[in-house]
Amino acid sequence: MPKFIIASLVVASFALSACNTVAGIGRDVQSVGETVEEVAE
Repeated sequence: MPKFIIASLVVASFALSACNTVAGIGRDVQSVGETVEEVAE
């Protein structure tokens, strides 16, 4: 049972870090899009 709990915590930590990475990439892409839009105007 303790091995299962440890494995679950490891998987959860990887999932949370992946979400943060995807959110960061989304913000970066949005920032680039806004910059391109401003230059186009």
